[in-house]
Amino acid sequence: MIVGTRGSKLATTQTQTVVDSLEEIIGEKIETKIIKTTGDKIKDSQLYNIDAKGIFTKELDTALIEGDIDFAVHSFKDLPSELNDQLTITAIPKREAVNEVLISNYSWDELPDGATLGTSSVRREAFCKLHEKNIVTKPIRGNIDTRIRKVEDGEYDATIMALAGINRLGLQEHVKEIFDETYIVPPAGQGALAVMTHKDSEYFDVVSKLNDDNTRIEALCEKAILETLQVGCQWPVGIVSKVKGNDINIHCELLSPDGKILADINETAKKDNAIVAAKSIGERLREEAL
Repeated sequence: MIVGTRGSKLATTQTQTVVDSLEEIIGEKIETKIIKTTGDKIKDSQLYNIDAKGIFTKELDTALIEGDIDFAVHSFKDLPSELNDQLTITAIPKREAVNEVLISNYSWDELPDGATLGTSSVRREAFCKLHEKNIVTKPIRGNIDTRIRKVEDGEYDATIMALAGINRLGLQEHVKEIFDETYIVPPAGQGALAVMTHKDSEYFDVVSKLNDDNTRIEALCEKAILETLQVGCQWPVGIVSKVKGNDINIHCELLSPDGKILADINETAKKDNAIVAAKSIGERLREEAL
């Protein structure tokens, strides 16, 4: 079997965890193929200014369709709302932490007026404005190590990142503060991985054994809200869900770019009705805010 992945340290580390689990199941070595995506090639633009769907997935999709690889591993939150109709999300392994974290020499409350916060996320920028932080946001690109170094070198006073990536790379010592998921609501699918195959893949059954049932329900529920809302990465929206027993709690906050709450929905549904509930929430978000 051949797996395709982006070449960043985080991407290869995430992929290796999937490979290790799958090799235990099949008892064979899996070859890793590095594929450079459009998003990897663009270094000087905020992501929401780049007009491209699947900016971190398209080239991997092509490799799957053409049979150059047997499966691909993505950060779930990088998936476009609409998937190629020849491909499917075959497995979603157990989720990492969903929280956002502050990387800085300052605590969140100690950030001085006019502090520079590096972010290329309209969601993170909007949540900073929601919480009335008098800071200056500046675009920041690069892998996790690069962004941490830019803060430590004083190019930025702070940045906000996903705890999942920090944990996967063992960089917890750089975390100044962990935000509660209700304070800065994470993007749909944060902390989850998506293992993609062709719909007709001979490896579908074996790859599907990597699924964590609760994580799969949570991630697909969050994706269904985004699909129904149809706002893409140009709108600041946080979506997080959590399965508890037979129920799933779903929390969504849709903000304006200047940090005003347009819609805030927090409700619980039955786990086996999660996707229907998610689509209903997405429709309500559109009606209330757009």
